[in-house]
Amino acid sequence: MNEKKAVFAGGCFWCMVKPFDEQPGIISVESGFTGGHVANPTYEQVSTGTTGHTEAVEITYDSDVISYRQLVEIYWQVTDPTDAGGQFQDRGDNYRPVIYYGNNDEKKEAEESKKALSDAEKFTDPIVTEILPVEPFYPADEYHQEFYKKNPARYELEESGGRASFIEKHWK
Repeated sequence: MNEKKAVFAGGCFWCMVKPFDEQPGIISVESGFTGGHVANPTYEQVSTGTTGHTEAVEITYDSDVISYRQLVEIYWQVTDPTDAGGQFQDRGDNYRPVIYYGNNDEKKEAEESKKALSDAEKFTDPIVTEILPVEPFYPADEYHQEFYKKNPARYELEESGGRASFIEKHWK
């Protein structure tokens, strides 16, 4: 096994876990925060929008089974890459879309994938998802982990806030 990590921000982290968790080669998907200036932030702190963090997921995967590029391709299909102000009903800087890279190879993969998506003209608005170096990742409280399994009704309510219909319109 060749274990690696990838970090993505795409709005509410509750909605970012399931699409990756169900893929072959995924070892774990953890909800948390990254990209800010406060060490060990709480959910309440990040929710104020003053810490600089994004809600994100840290994916541990076996790169012998699934590649970083494949993870990026999944990422595009579960976010609105044209909305820098948040994702769907979740608004604010802490919900902005970001692909965090850990090395130059990942940066290149993310940038090439972003360019290919832009060139495909799938969207009328420009692709605004940021591609930034990975920063410390802080796991959220246990309550937030695997939320789609623990609280399916609330998860479905969150998904129905525009994400599901956007995905259906652009990717199905």
